[in-house]
Amino acid sequence: MFDISFGEILLIGIVALVVLGPERLPTVARTLGALVARAQRFVASVKADIHQQANLSGLDGLRNDIQDAASSFKAQMEAEVQGVRQEMAAQSAQLQQLSSEAKAPLEEAARTIHGGLDLQAAAPAAVVSTVVEEKSAPEAPPRDENQLDLFDDMPPASGQTSTPSHPHA
Repeated sequence: MFDISFGEILLIGIVALVVLGPERLPTVARTLGALVARAQRFVASVKADIHQQANLSGLDGLRNDIQDAASSFKAQMEAEVQGVRQEMAAQSAQLQQLSSEAKAPLEEAARTIHGGLDLQAAAPAAVVSTVVEEKSAPEAPPRDENQLDLFDDMPPASGQTSTPSHPHA
């Protein structure tokens, strides 16, 4: 630390022994050791504080970098979302225009096909009811008595009453 060799330390020790005497030399050595230890702790504390401040400034820089990156990412995403919204609005307007352009030929074709009939007008009730009655009463196919039908009830055995095992379909 101070570039003091062993010979110089020995010379200082001999001079201290002669000047202080053998009675006070151990007390002075202990006091000197305590002062050196206190100085070493102070130097270590200062080093730790400097190191901590350096780390904090590095962390502050890192935090600022991360915040800048996050804000630029947010701005980029907002710009992308705005672009998508504008594109969707443009596509929607184009679809509405195409729909209105296609509506007129379809209506013209409907009038041509149906001969000018108004499809929105209500049909007479009598015609509707007869059509419904005709469609709701289907004819049953002819039944062959010799053919076994799995869904029919079993004929009662001699002297027993039958109970259907399952309902008719």
